[in-house]
Amino acid sequence: MSAMSDYLENEILDHILSVGSYTMPSAVYVGLSTGSFGDDNSGTELSGSNYSRVAATFSAASSGTTSNSAAIEFAAATGSWGTISHFGVFDAASSGNLLIHGAFSASKAIETGDILKISTGDLDITAA
Repeated sequence: MSAMSDYLENEILDHILSVGSYTMPSAVYVGLSTGSFGDDNSGTELSGSNYSRVAATFSAASSGTTSNSAAIEFAAATGSWGTISHFGVFDAASSGNLLIHGAFSASKAIETGDILKISTGDLDITAA
């Protein structure tokens, strides 16, 4: 399950209702968390231990859903990342705006040397 952030909801509404123009990001990046992100970009993204967001590509949406069109692979952890349970899609490699967030169907503990990989088609984004 996924949800749009308040930021993205406002940008889309302004764009559709001719109040403002939303410019598509040049790239989007997947970030990870051990807890949920809020629509207001609250929540705590991972940091340290060789963690950084990873650029991702998605297929064109159909019937209100899309998924990643290529594998998303994070660098090997150099320390414990904890138990990863949630993701965020951002418009920048660092800082930037949270666009979409959600929970993974299963949590995964990431320890030193582990590599978190999301296979092609396994990160589903649904507009509801």
